[in-house]
Amino acid sequence: MRNKTIYPIIGAILIIIGVVMGIGLSRNEVISNNNEGGQFERKLADIIETVEKKYVDSVNTEKLFEETIADLLHSLDPHSNYISAKDASRFTESIEGKFGGVGVRFAIMDDTLNVSHVIDGAPASQAGIQKFDQIIAVNDSTIANIGLTNKRVQELLKGPESTDVNVSILRKKDTLQKSITRGSVPIESISAAYMMNANIGYIRLNQFSMTSVSEFYQAALELRSKGMKKLIFDLRYNGGGVMGSAIGIADAMLTKGKPIVSTKGRTTPEETFYSENEPFLGDVALAVLINESSASASEIVAGAIQDNDRGTIIGRRSFGKGLVQQDTDLKDGSKLRLTVSRYYTPTGRCIQKPYTDDYEAYMMDEVNRYERGEMYSVDSAALNDSLKYTTPEGKVVYGGGGIMPDIFVPLDTTGSSPYFRRLRYSGAFTDFSYEYMRFNDIGDFNDLSSFDQTFDINQQMLDSFVDYADEEKNIRFIKEDFKHSKKRIKTQLKAEFARQIWLEEGAFFILNQKDNEIQRAKKLLTASK
Repeated sequence: MRNKTIYPIIGAILIIIGVVMGIGLSRNEVISNNNEGGQFERKLADIIETVEKKYVDSVNTEKLFEETIADLLHSLDPHSNYISAKDASRFTESIEGKFGGVGVRFAIMDDTLNVSHVIDGAPASQAGIQKFDQIIAVNDSTIANIGLTNKRVQELLKGPESTDVNVSILRKKDTLQKSITRGSVPIESISAAYMMNANIGYIRLNQFSMTSVSEFYQAALELRSKGMKKLIFDLRYNGGGVMGSAIGIADAMLTKGKPIVSTKGRTTPEETFYSENEPFLGDVALAVLINESSASASEIVAGAIQDNDRGTIIGRRSFGKGLVQQDTDLKDGSKLRLTVSRYYTPTGRCIQKPYTDDYEAYMMDEVNRYERGEMYSVDSAALNDSLKYTTPEGKVVYGGGGIMPDIFVPLDTTGSSPYFRRLRYSGAFTDFSYEYMRFNDIGDFNDLSSFDQTFDINQQMLDSFVDYADEEKNIRFIKEDFKHSKKRIKTQLKAEFARQIWLEEGAFFILNQKDNEIQRAKKLLTASK
């Protein structure tokens, strides 16, 4: 008897092919009669149905279908994609900058869910959940010592707003019962915004969501009230997001009427977006930080600043994503993400890096940059004379694969070692600092400055950390590596302790003092008028 699970799969195939055809038909395109009578739809359905009925082993047809569609779209370009219904909500949350949940950060240690931070005003805070609480049961189901995963925790605690979740918590030796009514929990775009000195401000933006413009304006206004006359805008490791938010943030820095970005595609008309308002940061000297992981919307902002001679771009060549995607919602809750146009910087550069139908090779480009030494010196191959452009003030800029910074800063490997890298990627720094503060009093601090001045990683802490990494993370102590990396280990540990109190802003406050790109930007802005 035919397996009934094949029918939803075939139906989804027909939906997607119909949507793709519909996009073309809605723009009065002529569809080749090679598909007369639904030839492609029938062929795909026949293949998957035959595989399910006759293949030697059992087949997850849903997974097969989704991988097939994703591979098909990736053959067009690396950024066209199919997003399954189960993953679509996560993408929507990232774009909207919020989700339904309880509002805690957590760490899984010893197979137990530990609360590492409670967001002020969030449902968990209102219910009385505290930092260092251990959640041992959710809705009467024990979750401790069962092989708990981050994914499972999110499944248990996230959910529609106004729904309830009951938890049992262990607080020291007491077991308490709490009922939490889920609410809207913000996904903040800005992870740090503070004054680096009397007149230089710092803002780090992680992603471009629908809330990013208002977050940026609020952070910048607060820094201006504290005396900011110069700004370091950190877009490193920012993979992009909503194009409109990139335009809105660039608008805060550019004189009214300046071009920000243009888009153009085969079936979409060319459109240029301009700054529409007199910039409230127009008189602020500007340095923008980028690196190999800065992409898409980050490159729109960096390109607009660079091409309008508005500020200085510092760091390493950005990722090189100059393709614009449009999402189409499908009936089963999944999404078709299709590239519909390219974007161009104000001088006319398309900074999309070259690609073939080899998706894996495209995504491995960052590794290739390491191997050919581009992280340590400017790659002359990226300076293509045929893709040379000139800004209004005569500065030469290049297209063809990312934004090339005005000031190149090589990757800093000072104090790095295999031992340090294993510590960092294992989560040892974060977990140790949480555990240490759970059982030890490190003192009270009025603010980050007082913490920085008075808190130090002493030898006892270092010894405890080394033992913790060995016992809990199975990272064997290597004496020579430790000696080589000792300063970096102490800085990272101090940053993690700051993170436990002030979240990401605390960590960046400490780490930025040793960050070469930050220091290069500070030096440049200090010298500017």
